[in-house]
Amino acid sequence: MGGMTYRDAGVDIDKKMSAVGSIGDLVKTTFGPRVLHDLGSFGGMFSGAFPELDEPVLVATNDGVGTKVRTGVRAQRVRGLGHDIVNHCVNDILVQGAEPLFFLDYFASSVLEPTVFGEVIAGIAEACRASGAALLGGETAEMPGVYCAGEFDIVGCIVGVVDRAKVWPRDVGAGDVMVGVRSDGLHTNGFSLVNRLIERDDMDLTTDPGGLGESLGDALLRPHRCYLNPVRTLRDTHSIHALAHITGGGIEDNLPRVLPDGVGAEVDRSSWTPNPVFEWLCQAAPMDRDEAYHVFNMGCGLIVVTDAASADGVVEALNADGEEAWIMGRLVEGEGVTYTS
Repeated sequence: MGGMTYRDAGVDIDKKMSAVGSIGDLVKTTFGPRVLHDLGSFGGMFSGAFPELDEPVLVATNDGVGTKVRTGVRAQRVRGLGHDIVNHCVNDILVQGAEPLFFLDYFASSVLEPTVFGEVIAGIAEACRASGAALLGGETAEMPGVYCAGEFDIVGCIVGVVDRAKVWPRDVGAGDVMVGVRSDGLHTNGFSLVNRLIERDDMDLTTDPGGLGESLGDALLRPHRCYLNPVRTLRDTHSIHALAHITGGGIEDNLPRVLPDGVGAEVDRSSWTPNPVFEWLCQAAPMDRDEAYHVFNMGCGLIVVTDAASADGVVEALNADGEEAWIMGRLVEGEGVTYTS
């Protein structure tokens, strides 16, 4: 019996190191003066000095793209998945008022395909530059037998900072008004159902199945919208009490996370029209509308909670910044989310 190499077991270290080395210049484009290491270090180093903040608080989170990866692989369009993971994480710390500092990625596959890997990392780097986060480090893993051939996984971790006096939520109470901000579609949630539907009906992602006004792939793979810049505009000019990032579980699971005990929400679903992709999903599945609102964001990717006197100004500011915003309801005494239409 001959000897066995690691390559025989399905892991090609030389190919992996070549792929990682090829992204070096791309990663460096996200570095600023606070990055204190060069590529290849065991750990990323970032300056922890915040002289402009009275009491800096670090805010961290991690998340994954999930089964949207399968849709991207099926369509052979994976660059946007890099934007997905960064923007999702940026929004998750943004709702507590944090500015992104640095991002770490984890890319795992059965067999590393350098072209696919490079496209994903390019998307991550683009989104990091747009949000001002350094791509401080990452991990690339080949795990044959754990992942199916041709598929991969992306996970990200982000760290941001906010002055303690400016942490959200704060001063939230009954009588506050909710302003909805339009999503760009499914973002990164609900794709287990989407993939099952695509496979069940052998759908063509390059065509419009009807009513979308674009190909199914375009509608499904549009990257997760980043709300950092419009919130920056609001932060110092309007009275903001809380933000809620609407991800898996929809409004009814995510909004209560920023409400104090004894405060609930009345949401007027007639105040906005879901994106066409959600209407298509409800019909194609078919899916009960209440179930859809519990699974998807249904066109509302962010909720801004403000006082009643400021609500119209918040809507105007968001719309002037290129967002689509509207008044969608109010906070009331009680618990949970109630739909009024």
